[in-house]
Amino acid sequence: MYLIALCDDETAELVKTEKLLRGYEKEHPGVDLVIEHFPDAEELLCMIREEGYVPDVIFMDIYMPDKQGNPTSFGMEAACRLRKLEFKGKLVFLTISREYALAAFDVEADQYLVKPVPEHKLFLLMDRLLAAVEEERKRYILLKIEGRLVRVSVNDIVSCEAQGKTQWLYLANGRQCLLRMSMAEIYGLLSHYPEFVRIGVAFIVNMNYIGSLNAKEIHMDNGKRIYLPRGAYKGLREQYFNYYCRENDADWM
Repeated sequence: MYLIALCDDETAELVKTEKLLRGYEKEHPGVDLVIEHFPDAEELLCMIREEGYVPDVIFMDIYMPDKQGNPTSFGMEAACRLRKLEFKGKLVFLTISREYALAAFDVEADQYLVKPVPEHKLFLLMDRLLAAVEEERKRYILLKIEGRLVRVSVNDIVSCEAQGKTQWLYLANGRQCLLRMSMAEIYGLLSHYPEFVRIGVAFIVNMNYIGSLNAKEIHMDNGKRIYLPRGAYKGLREQYFNYYCRENDADWM
């Protein structure tokens, strides 16, 4: 299943784009597109910011009115705000002019298409986008954060800590998230990735974020210190050394 957001203030354009995407879905058995319409970019931004909505692909018009209804290039501003919200999904501009083609690079747009978009061109783009989404999903996990399911990149996870019956997730951007999952459930998801190691019953650590370690504690890159349980240092040191050497060997290949 793929979540697709269509953002355009023209209802007719939303309908046209969905029709093209449904044609793609029909020609690709097994592809399930869940398509949402957003005639207002502010509504899309709110859904992502407040509701945890994380579409795999956003198709965004550039020429849309601002909050006051004035005709502007609000789609470009909305795209900038999306990236500030750390939206890392695919972003495609569908618009009537090439005027903002260069500016699209600044917001890391995946494609810039001028309307009307030929079916074959959109189909080729969808092939590429969905293949990239599938590859990236190998590095994402679903976690229950503050009462809702959220897709999190394993690259962004620094550590996880159990505090009594509460689990806290620490992310690279400094965010701390309350998890409604047990440490066993969390480690069950993260143990498939070689960079994660469990330390005692209270911690899971991403070794990519270890600044240094000694027999008593780990110093994480985010400034956090994790005190090691008795007897944990030797096994951790061996795991860290093996992981570090493996990563360096891969860099030289």
